[in-house]
Order: sequence, then structure tokens, then C-alpha cells
Amino acid sequence: MKKEMICIVCPVGCHINVDTETLVVEGNACPRGAVYGKEEIKAPKRVVTSTVKIKNALDHRCPIKTTAAIPKHMNFMLMDELKKIELTAPVKRGDIIIENVFNTGVNVVVTKDM
Repeated sequence: MKKEMICIVCPVGCHINVDTETLVVEGNACPRGAVYGKEEIKAPKRVVTSTVKIKNALDHRCPIKTTAAIPKHMNFMLMDELKKIELTAPVKRGDIIIENVFNTGVNVVVTKDM
């Protein structure tokens, strides 16, 4: 069975087809598309970007992101954890707010000095 998808690795957005049994990828313009297609079938992952509350800053929300992609099924679990966090300014870009989230080896970091 073939699954049709759009590669999100780069801005080109190739329309790729992945055979779900053999993991053969067609339609990718670069090798990264083949890796993405196979991973998307076997174990999809996403980088999470969001905001958390912050006090003593001009803004009330501080932008954050994961340092790498985490398993897609953990995204909503992470969002629930982020709701519980309130930072206090000052914070620096790159400050770790959650280390090794869900034992994935991925950190959640601040993306803006505040």
C-alpha cells in the first residue's frame, strides 16, 4: 500500500509516495525526503514550538521549542506540561526549561531573551 504525503523537511515541499510495506520512497528531490518518508511511516516525530507564561517581563508569554523532534504522540503530553510552567524574567535564549523531556534526550529551551 502506498501513502501519499508532502515532505516538510525543507521549503520545497515535495509530494512523495511511500510504500508502507517496503518503505520505498518516490518523488523526493533530495535524500532527506527519503529519510523523512520512512520515518513518517515507522515513527513520526515533530519539533514542538509554543509559549509558556513568564512574569516580570514586558510580554506575558515566552517562546520555547524542543531542541529536536520528539515522537508525535508525545506532543499533547508536552503541551500539558508546558501549561504548568511559569518562568521569571530574565531568561536567555537557549536556557533549558525542561531537560530530557519524557526521556527522549531532547530539551525544551527558551527561544528569546526576555
